[in-house]
Amino acid sequence: MSRRSARIVIVGAGLSGLYAAYLLARQGVTDYVVLEAREALGGRIASADASGQVVSHGVMQASTADRFDLGPAWFWPGYQRELGHLIEELGLEIFEQFEAGDMVVERSPQKAPVRVRGYVNSPASMRLTGGMGRLIETLHRMLNPASVLTGHTVRRLHKNDDHVVVESVAASGHTVTWHAEHVLLALPPRLIESTIAFEPALPETLARQWRDTATWMAPHAKYIAIYDTPFWREQGLSGEGRSARGPMGEIHDASMPNGSAALFGFLGVPARVRSTVSDEVMRTHCRAQFVRMFGPDAATPKAEIIKDWAQDPRTATATDRDASGQHAHAPASKAISGPWQGCLTGIASEWSPQFPGYLAGAVEAAGLGVQALAFGTSRAEFNEELT
Repeated sequence: MSRRSARIVIVGAGLSGLYAAYLLARQGVTDYVVLEAREALGGRIASADASGQVVSHGVMQASTADRFDLGPAWFWPGYQRELGHLIEELGLEIFEQFEAGDMVVERSPQKAPVRVRGYVNSPASMRLTGGMGRLIETLHRMLNPASVLTGHTVRRLHKNDDHVVVESVAASGHTVTWHAEHVLLALPPRLIESTIAFEPALPETLARQWRDTATWMAPHAKYIAIYDTPFWREQGLSGEGRSARGPMGEIHDASMPNGSAALFGFLGVPARVRSTVSDEVMRTHCRAQFVRMFGPDAATPKAEIIKDWAQDPRTATATDRDASGQHAHAPASKAISGPWQGCLTGIASEWSPQFPGYLAGAVEAAGLGVQALAFGTSRAEFNEELT
């Protein structure tokens, strides 16, 4: 067993965890460590390349144009200003979700698909060129790589006098304990409550709130088909679709500017049913649906991938697999009394007051968590230093 110390331990290297580290570094706080159980960064931000292979987010790779989001893809800078400002600050290129043209609707399993007039979201849904993984990679480049550790699973938190002992297990099986002043929890509340032991126990009301908070994306699955050209656009179609037949219920154009074309759909089949069907069989049904809705050119994608978040133990619990998939209300992010008061804060997207579950929520919750630490500055002074 190894013993180490860090002023701040951040559990999770998704958007909220990396953004918290970025804010700490901007405040001159370098004595932190980010512990990520996965071997790759990003959490629920994940990407596939044009060959259908999952990309390992970390250092910036040579070619990033052809990336397709397996997790969240959209943001709305018009009212998600903190996220919009961060993306602008990092110099990332954005583009508007393609929505021009008709959409295709399957109103029942017994009826053929029909074209209907499409619609354009207002405000427009925006995406990142190269996918949301660019945000993760760019934030990571701003940090000391020695302070971001992958393959480290946090198993236990123990409150010991004036510090917290964080027990993690490395991919090698070696146990590492960290002594910290404060722990920022950048994992979904339900996942924390079910996978991390707290000694002493969390207040029961707080633990129950975390346990009852649904994890966004956890019950969902995406199918992506990648093509050389967006042939549906030549037919005057937007790539949007809705289906009561399935297996996908909601479909969108996922093409990249100056890159490959793609369609993606959210699988409407419940998670427990999906677990009984092989990926190969599900892909066959998804291709058949695209052919029904967009024509024979959809039959031969150059690559395809299914990402089933319900089968990802770093995201979903058994409870999540039965969830409806709706955005949950934010629970309390910290204990207001007892031994855990003042040393433990939840900063994952689910703790966002305005945007729980969204990308913008990860940024908001992380900002609030770091802001509350303040390191001897007032809230107003802290805000001023960040601008």
